[in-house]
Amino acid sequence: MAMVLWLLFSPFLFLYVSANTQTKVTDNPADELVAALNANRTAHKSLALTDNPGLACIALQYIKAYQGDCKAVGEAKKPADSEFAETFAPDCGVEASTLSPITGRLLGCQSKYVKPSEAFSMLMKNEKSLEILYNKNHTEVGAGVTGSDGGGPYFWCVLFSNGKHNSSFVAQGGVAKISRPGCFSGANDECSGANDLSRLHQMWLYAITAFVAAGYAFGI
Repeated sequence: MAMVLWLLFSPFLFLYVSANTQTKVTDNPADELVAALNANRTAHKSLALTDNPGLACIALQYIKAYQGDCKAVGEAKKPADSEFAETFAPDCGVEASTLSPITGRLLGCQSKYVKPSEAFSMLMKNEKSLEILYNKNHTEVGAGVTGSDGGGPYFWCVLFSNGKHNSSFVAQGGVAKISRPGCFSGANDECSGANDLSRLHQMWLYAITAFVAAGYAFGI
């Protein structure tokens, strides 16, 4: 009996360990996107921008305002500017009095998750995008990435500002609120990426199947 139970549950244990390992080693894709943006700016003889976690958290809330409507991005719709102070900042724990002007926005949406380097290429879709990237008025940047309820479509958002370091987009207590699903840059927070929820779903599905099989086999 013990051997049969081991055979039933050993794949589940393997998936559990694999998922935990994946969570520990996966980097934050929003951080990677900011790194790609800054690398491209410096290669273009522009200054690297400060990664502001408060601004980045607001970029994540900006995405969520689309409520998973990928088509709205293509139609150039966007949340009202009033939402920054009324909704996005409070949701991030950012003090509204420290909000600085947004000097540029980049937003993209894909049905499937892509690597940060591919997301960067997606965002650089035309001359206007490049002008935003290389704008000399920017001093700070923040990026957010998320799917809708843990799945596709996947949104990538970058917000730029000309705020002053340590005095703009300041979070209460010095730390922007972590919210899920999604990740934002500068938060010192590893993000589980696109596949972890599907992995978790597969784990529990296997576990339930194993329990049912054990029940039938041993009359539990």
